[in-house]
Amino acid sequence: MRVSVVILGDRPWPELREQFRDAEARGFTTAWTYDHLSWRSLRDGPWLGTIPLLGAAAQATERIRFGPLVTSPNFRHPALLAKDAMTLDQLSNGRLDLGIGAGGHGFDAQVLGAAPLNAAERAARFAEFVDVLDLLLREQSASFAGEYFTVRESRTMPGCVQKPRVPFTIAAAGPKALRVAAEQGNTWVTYGPAQPVETPQEWFAGVARQVAMLESICAEIGRDPRSMRRLALVGLELGWAQESIAAWDDFVDAIAGLGFTDVAVHWPRPEDSALPGPQPAVFDEISSRLDCG
Repeated sequence: MRVSVVILGDRPWPELREQFRDAEARGFTTAWTYDHLSWRSLRDGPWLGTIPLLGAAAQATERIRFGPLVTSPNFRHPALLAKDAMTLDQLSNGRLDLGIGAGGHGFDAQVLGAAPLNAAERAARFAEFVDVLDLLLREQSASFAGEYFTVRESRTMPGCVQKPRVPFTIAAAGPKALRVAAEQGNTWVTYGPAQPVETPQEWFAGVARQVAMLESICAEIGRDPRSMRRLALVGLELGWAQESIAAWDDFVDAIAGLGFTDVAVHWPRPEDSALPGPQPAVFDEISSRLDCG
């Protein structure tokens, strides 16, 4: 089981630089960060821009992979995002994982003044968004005309270091997004059931249903589901999964039984009651087991 870490961009850069370097030294596979313009769901405060933050992280580290978890079409255009992703891959000599999601409601969806989209429209926009990104990151020059996005002779030169493009980590909980993950994803990521649940048993049951849907779609399109990695994001609110190292081990064993290959934990925030995450002692024990080579 590969273990990654989520580092939030709400601290001064010198502190974040040390967290990215520490994450690499501890042996985490990937250092993720959320892609928001601000994070008003829990607080309204400092938040660094994700793309320049990841560019700085690429220069501050040597081995660890990194990426947004996840970027979305709420405020990203695929032509600009493709250029940024290619540049991050070049800056890091091929260490970028591009996490992509449909985007939900809230400030990020409203800040540019766009009309609200319903669930079906967000799903359709997401599928088109990923298709355009795939095209632009594979081809150095391409055009596209769709329902949501238009690209005219966009250039993505010199291209990605990773071939045929940077890997996509696609967030999906429902059937339409899971189809996008099956068709375009190198990794599928889930934070659990789309609707809130009250018990760990309900959480695992909801994720098991997602796994079954993903495998059914893979069979339908002729893809071996084992060709896709599966990442479980342990949310800040998922206290029962990270309250102790024993609880963590039980969680990891359970998701491994569902075919998951990767798990992501947040950098601990013991001083912040709004962002519980793991306790430092649990986090330290998790990372002490990693291969630092």
